[in-house]
Amino acid sequence: MQARAYVRGITMSPRKMRVVANVVRGKKVEEAVALLDLMPKKAAAIISKAIKSAAANAEDTSGGDASVDTLTIHTLAVDGGRINKRWMPRSMGRANRINHRTSHLTVVVSDGKA
Repeated sequence: MQARAYVRGITMSPRKMRVVANVVRGKKVEEAVALLDLMPKKAAAIISKAIKSAAANAEDTSGGDASVDTLTIHTLAVDGGRINKRWMPRSMGRANRINHRTSHLTVVVSDGKA
């Protein structure tokens, strides 16, 4: 059985989030949350919260059959979201564009059963 959690419009670039996501991809939910709690990165707290949400969704939709002990992270995808474009004044009347990148996070947890 699989369950999902989505987080949209995170104000952090996908490149920074993927560094943390690559550490916990494929691990058990409890182990992943324990690792993320010790990481000093902002993305760790966001990903941890999404994993806990997906685990809660699995427990809720299964009617209590799926326990957190058996769940593993099946898919952890960080995709690019909308880019907020801003302008920075430069010398001699020019301007440079500043891209504020956002991310979309998708977490799928599975217990390995069909």
